[in-house]
Amino acid sequence: MLELHSDQKRKGTDIPYASHLLAVAAIVIENGSTEDEAIAALLHDAAEDAGGKATLADIRNRFGDKVAGIVENCSDTLKNDKPPWKPRKEAYLARLSNLNDPSVHLVSLADKLHNATSILSDYKKCGEALWARFSASRPEILWYYKSLLSSYKSKQDICLGHLIDELVKTISELESLIEDQH
Repeated sequence: MLELHSDQKRKGTDIPYASHLLAVAAIVIENGSTEDEAIAALLHDAAEDAGGKATLADIRNRFGDKVAGIVENCSDTLKNDKPPWKPRKEAYLARLSNLNDPSVHLVSLADKLHNATSILSDYKKCGEALWARFSASRPEILWYYKSLLSSYKSKQDICLGHLIDELVKTISELESLIEDQH
C-alpha cells in the first residue's frame, strides 16, 4: 500500500512521503501498539490522500475492520476534492473529541507529533518561508495544533501522556522561535 504515496514528497521538500508513514509507525510501535495499530499507522494517510472511499474499502478488504476504522478516523476527509482547510480541520477535531478509541488517538497523536516535529525542524532551517508550503496560514496551523492538544489532553486517560508532553514541548519551542523572529 505504500505505493499509493510513491510519487509524493513531504511538503516543500524532496523527502519521500513514505518517511512520514514510517516515522508515525515507529512512534506507534515504540509505544506498545498492536499489529493493527502499526498497520494503520503505515496507512493512516492512504484514504485521505490517495483514493478516498475506494482506498478505504481496499484497506478494509486487505487488513480488516479495525485497521480500516483507525485509518478512517485519522482521515480529515475521504473526498477526492478536499473541502476547505479550516472546516475540514474543525470537523476532524470534533470527531476526534467524540471518539473514545485509544487506537485512533495513538495513531492520530503519533501523526501529529511527527508533523509538528517536522514543522519545527523545517522552521529552524527555513524560517518564515516555511509557511508558504501550507494551504493554511501560520496562525491557523498553530490554532490547529493547540486545538489538537486540547483534544488529546481531554482524552489523557486513553492517550499516552508522554507523547502529549512531547507535542506540548514541540509546539512551545516552535512558538518561542516564531516570537524570537518577530
